Amino acid sequence: MTQFYDILDKIKGRLRSNPNVFTVTYGDIFQVDLDKTTIFPLAHLNISNAQIGNNTITFTLQILCLDVVDYNKNDNTDDEFFKNTNLHDILNTQLQVVNDVVSQLSRGTLFSDNVQLIGNVEATPFMDRFENELAGWGANLQIQVANNISVC
Repeated sequence: MTQFYDILDKIKGRLRSNPNVFTVTYGDIFQVDLDKTTIFPLAHLNISNAQIGNNTITFTLQILCLDVVDYNKNDNTDDEFFKNTNLHDILNTQLQVVNDVVSQLSRGTLFSDNVQLIGNVEATPFMDRFENELAGWGANLQIQVANNISVC
């Protein structure tokens, strides 16, 4: 029975292969040294629960994809919409990281490995969520795998 390991390894591998992710972590996000700017962009995984059925196990997984907001020292007077940060770039690239994982769970390589995404995924943007100025997306997913434990 290795479903827990399998889920983490498959999603971690997919995240690591994404050019918009530098570091992948797991567990309590507050145990990660978020002040260490060399680890960004970061994808963080956490499994919050598992529902055990007769034939399946459904995991609830949270993915956070985040990066450091960088301020340009030069004033941008041409376009006030984009201001002087990389915030829009972070929100764009990190949403694509979440979208890539969801796509692979829906109809890609992770789906064909007997891992199924249950329902739609709602990704929520965040800014200034932690002590240093980080921005990105958080998404909760329900993933179903076969429960291959035998009662015999």
